[in-house]
Amino acid sequence: MASKETRLRVISLYKELHRLGREYPDPAYNFHKKLRGLFEKNRNLTDPQEIEKAIKMGEYIRNETLALYSLRKYRHLKRMYPQESPSDPLP
Repeated sequence: MASKETRLRVISLYKELHRLGREYPDPAYNFHKKLRGLFEKNRNLTDPQEIEKAIKMGEYIRNETLALYSLRKYRHLKRMYPQESPSDPLP
């Protein structure tokens, strides 16, 4: 059985990933279904090392998803404000 601290970490990670999944750019990917499937698959883990490995994977997915959102926002801003060509004279 996992400790209470580990259980709280997992629940917190799941909630955070679930919130991040609301804005996932590709609706066909079905982020929430895959997220739930991964957590259900690891539900019965008892080895502390395996649990920690699964948590690290979840944290990696969280960080990659955040990077994806940052990149999407950056690209949107870049399209909204096109760069001026360097040869244009200043007004």
